[in-house]
Amino acid sequence: MGCSKMDGGVAALDGEEAARDWIAATFAPSANQWMRLEQFATMLVAESAQQNLIAASTIPILWVRHIADSAQLLALDRDRDGLWLDLGSGPGLPGLVVALLSERPMMLVESRKRRCDFLRAVVAELALAHVEVLEAPLERLETRAAATISARAFAPLDKLIDLSARFSTESTRWLLPKGRNAVKELALLPQAWQNLFHVEQSLTDADSQILVGTGQITDKKRGKA
Repeated sequence: MGCSKMDGGVAALDGEEAARDWIAATFAPSANQWMRLEQFATMLVAESAQQNLIAASTIPILWVRHIADSAQLLALDRDRDGLWLDLGSGPGLPGLVVALLSERPMMLVESRKRRCDFLRAVVAELALAHVEVLEAPLERLETRAAATISARAFAPLDKLIDLSARFSTESTRWLLPKGRNAVKELALLPQAWQNLFHVEQSLTDADSQILVGTGQITDKKRGKA
């Protein structure tokens, strides 16, 4: 197995072996990192039998659909450090995968108790001292500067931006997987906000795209006084 070609000639990961090979080539994980990735994958599948963390149909393609899909966001942001804020982290995607492949300080923001219980269990089991789980709606989170903001399946883009803008600075990197509707959602934002972003093709899904931006979202950029 390896890479197949998507429309436009972009290489797509084709199968679980290809996903693992890509992770190995891109991040060169240590033996300990591989072990913890495998353990996280096992915990994710086991917990998904107890609560709706990931779709059952994606379990046979877990490494493509969830592990590599999350890791590709880190690959788009390897030139920086500082706080990574993962919004609506749910099962820890992408936040826990990023934390397993890097030492970036990570804050997982999730409002649902059972999901937070799972996130805390993973953090404890895998000894991820650089990861913090915040069980609260985003609106209740104390404002702080984030070097990176990610959100895999959190909210429509306009709402996501409204809720998270206060965490951004002029150097904040935005990493927002938005599926096949990325361009349409981006077009609904004020033009000044649109100008901060470009679109990257997902490595794991021919129908998915990632909005990648750099900069601060402000009401001034929206056009407000």
